[in-house]
Amino acid sequence: MGSQAVSKFSNSSEKRAFTKHLLNDIRALEWLLENGKIESGVHRIGAEQELVLVGDDFRPAHKNLEILNLLKGEHFTEEIAKFNVEINLDPQTFGAGCFHRMEQQLEELLAQTRQAAEQENTKVLLTGILPTIKKDHLHFQHMTPNVRYEALNEAMRGQKGEDFDLYIIGLDELKTTHPNILFEACNTSFQVHLQLSPEEFTERYNWSQLIAAPVLAASSNSPILMGKRLWSETRIALFQQSVDTRNAGMLPREKEPRVSFGREWLRGTVADLYKDNVSRFNLLFASDIEEDSLAVAKAGGTPNLEALKLHNGTVYRWNRACFGTANGVAHLRIENRYIPSGPTTRDEMANAAFWLGLMVNKSNPYGDITENMRFEDVRFNFYNSARFCLDSKLEWFGKTISATDLILEEMLPLSMEGLATMQLPKEEYEPYLELIEERARRMQNGSKWSLKAFSKLLQGSTPNEASRNLSAAMFARETSGLPVHEWSELEVAESHEDTRYDTVSQVMTTDVFTVDEDELVDLVISMMDWKNIRFIPVENAAHELVGMVSYKTLLNYFVSFSNEDHVSVRDIMVTDFPTCSSSWTTAQAISIMANEQVSCLPVVDKHKLVGIVTEADIVRITNKTEKFRR
Repeated sequence: MGSQAVSKFSNSSEKRAFTKHLLNDIRALEWLLENGKIESGVHRIGAEQELVLVGDDFRPAHKNLEILNLLKGEHFTEEIAKFNVEINLDPQTFGAGCFHRMEQQLEELLAQTRQAAEQENTKVLLTGILPTIKKDHLHFQHMTPNVRYEALNEAMRGQKGEDFDLYIIGLDELKTTHPNILFEACNTSFQVHLQLSPEEFTERYNWSQLIAAPVLAASSNSPILMGKRLWSETRIALFQQSVDTRNAGMLPREKEPRVSFGREWLRGTVADLYKDNVSRFNLLFASDIEEDSLAVAKAGGTPNLEALKLHNGTVYRWNRACFGTANGVAHLRIENRYIPSGPTTRDEMANAAFWLGLMVNKSNPYGDITENMRFEDVRFNFYNSARFCLDSKLEWFGKTISATDLILEEMLPLSMEGLATMQLPKEEYEPYLELIEERARRMQNGSKWSLKAFSKLLQGSTPNEASRNLSAAMFARETSGLPVHEWSELEVAESHEDTRYDTVSQVMTTDVFTVDEDELVDLVISMMDWKNIRFIPVENAAHELVGMVSYKTLLNYFVSFSNEDHVSVRDIMVTDFPTCSSSWTTAQAISIMANEQVSCLPVVDKHKLVGIVTEADIVRITNKTEKFRR
């Protein structure tokens, strides 16, 4: 996002001043392009490694500031949540030895991070989404204290005017809301950069859009979120919804979300892409800018285009154009934002090599892709790959082809050919592409392995325990160094009963059967019989908890209403009963149940029923732990 010194607009004149700088930056960029002042003929590569910090229980550890204080290096930086850290790799000239240097530096910097994390009793995990993340970990106090994050959250929350919605359907379904943008923090990526010449930028940018689907299908690694099996690369849906400032009134206008794949092929230059961003997405906040970028450019200097970079940092295209300067020279890059973190550094480097080889291949067998393929098919392919990864079917120049066949038959040969043109020794890049080939042949990438393992762990367990055991199994395999296509199947012996039941959220049952207050009592009786349950919460039309019916309630019913028909739930339900919050400690919940002499405790957050704790739940976890933490 560029400058740390950002703030919300205090008045309209401040916003107009920043807009003036933004428009001036676009004019300066056009001047640089027209006068050949942007570096050409040089290809460089780089990457950003985002990672997750976890404790011994493999749940998020909010320790990034402590760990960064131990690291104190220019390669390490914070991310929006306290359980994330980012590592920035040095740019490399795209040529012989670049991959080896990149992987070596990545391993060295990760080793330093792990050593610092160990001093804080913390582990490092490479994964697109940490399976154990829950809403409790996304409270505002867990946001990294940084003025730009606070400004971003305030600006987006202000534009949304309501909580952010999350609704994703996969094998399971997740529907929830959140008051801040920390859903974004669930995403961790391995972002790869490629520097390009201005004269090739438009053609290569369109090409990057075309190849996104097969690259994503091969590299997906984010299928689990909050105990739900969703998309193969859930990050794609999650990130879009986490910062989606649109409300229902905007949808009929087809207003594009700030996180998007795009709507059409790029026509013109990179400046036209920036113009489209400025036209579609309003300004979120300001920064103190003194530079007259156009004047600097015309005077022979290299402007920083701070306003343009700040705005671009709040528009999250999966293939994002980036303007930068190095040693007083301006350059252009394409940033690949859809490749997830993990499962291992070897897998990440293979993903990078696969994409980079495709990006530099100029022997395009498809002709003018903007004329020969509809952009809506390219967009469909991307989201289809996000949903089904290696199982997806893609529309490809008039034919339907499986993602695996496209990878094996067309994409891998094109990538290998592209890397050969960059004067890389075959022995340097071939092992990476062989890794991609094996993934496709064995139909096993990070998502496929995780989904299979999680489904096995769910048998006889809970999503909470399964998420913890899955994260532990991922960590064990990541540290072994084996790429994901060689990971062994998870064995039941690897799973361990979770001995941490500190909070109600870790104990409660979330698969709750409820009834409406206007329903017949006969329905409640039937449900208790069918589902072998002793308690049923009652909700009103607004889905608020208004009552409880228990087996004891029904005993009273049989005494008082035995000769009456059409008795409603409202007539017999109990309305005065204790509840608890999911953030309460388990000890607090047990104390309430004991003091109030109740066998069931509804769990309510923001007036909505989110779960239920019963005697049976307490008995179950008592068998697994000796005491509850206070």
